[in-house]
Amino acid sequence: MYYALLTLLALLTLLISNTLQAHPGSLNQQGGHTDRSTGDYHCHRAPCSTLHRQQQKAQQDATDAQRAFSGLYDRNLWPHWTDADQDCQDTRAELLIASSRQTVTFTDPDQCTVATGRWYDPYTNRTFTHAGDLDVDHFVPLRHAHGHGGDQWDKALRQQFANDPDNLIPVSASANRSKGARSPDQWLPDNRLYWCEYGRHWKRIKQRYQLMVTPQEADALKQLLTHCSMPSTPKTTKPRP
Repeated sequence: MYYALLTLLALLTLLISNTLQAHPGSLNQQGGHTDRSTGDYHCHRAPCSTLHRQQQKAQQDATDAQRAFSGLYDRNLWPHWTDADQDCQDTRAELLIASSRQTVTFTDPDQCTVATGRWYDPYTNRTFTHAGDLDVDHFVPLRHAHGHGGDQWDKALRQQFANDPDNLIPVSASANRSKGARSPDQWLPDNRLYWCEYGRHWKRIKQRYQLMVTPQEADALKQLLTHCSMPSTPKTTKPRP
């Protein structure tokens, strides 16, 4: 029994030694790291292992649907809501101020965080007066951009994309979360009268940043553009309170 234990310990020591040699480098916060000798990324503990399983499933789903897919997405690698001019108002606050249809109020004397205003949400055709009811949506979501070419960008370009005012719009929190990272072939706003502009805007952002457009996505955009010639009726174009 004693010799069997020694043999087992020797085997474990050898295994650990070989593992360390095969996977040089320390673990990152996610519990994984890149092997310097091969360039491969390996997971050694949670949450990396969980994310890796999710990645494998997403990659398989993308392959089955003939859609683009690329790498593990980490929102922290896309710096967003930055304060470029260091006036304490971040990208979200500045967008809410610029897009409000009336003078905004703030939650604090320093005027860093917007409290109230008047915003029209074209996704739902509704008007909101409390900033807390709104999310700032990325027309082309960060996760989607990552999987369609953005994973090859440097940090500066990812930050530019994440804070580009032309890629941002204040909408109801429920609409933004319903959309998630889905493209126009997977999700569209409830407000059909906005479909034309939604398609045009999506296409403009994709072209500006040279992001990949899948065949399904291209077909959906083509369909959205057919709504551009449809006449709107005065009754349905008015925002709902």
